[in-house]
Amino acid sequence: MDSLFDPPAERWQRVSVKLRTVHRIVLAVWVTLPAVVACALVALLLQWWWLVALVAAVALAGLVWGWFWAARSQAAWGFAENAEDLWIRHGVAWRRLVAVPYGRVQYVDVTAGPLERAYGIAKVSLHTASSSTSAVIPGVPADDAVRLRDRLTELGKTRGSGI
Repeated sequence: MDSLFDPPAERWQRVSVKLRTVHRIVLAVWVTLPAVVACALVALLLQWWWLVALVAAVALAGLVWGWFWAARSQAAWGFAENAEDLWIRHGVAWRRLVAVPYGRVQYVDVTAGPLERAYGIAKVSLHTASSSTSAVIPGVPADDAVRLRDRLTELGKTRGSGI
């Protein structure tokens, strides 16, 4: 069944492993920080130590699950370029494969938040007239993101109705 998600001719290019670190940091901030604040408030105001322990256990379980999820999610991302289109796949439980014809690309975005910039990665977004074929590739090394943006922009121009 994995052959269903193989590119037509090329090898998959993987996204940077730094993406898993960024996901882990974001998860830690969004899971741990609220849990710590909630535990501190409950402990100080109500002194319900059993609830503090429960919230801490749930937060720890979320962090452990998220730690493994970040690695699996990062490993599932890939893209392949061929002569006519860009193929993007992702997903662990529900896999998705998107083929974006170069001639349909209207514009290409490269974005990076502060954490992504600190780790030297960026997100490349392809936009087409159809929202269902627009695609995003997170965790692309910054230099590769610039190269990919320039290549996709040029291919979109030369293939007809694109950029």
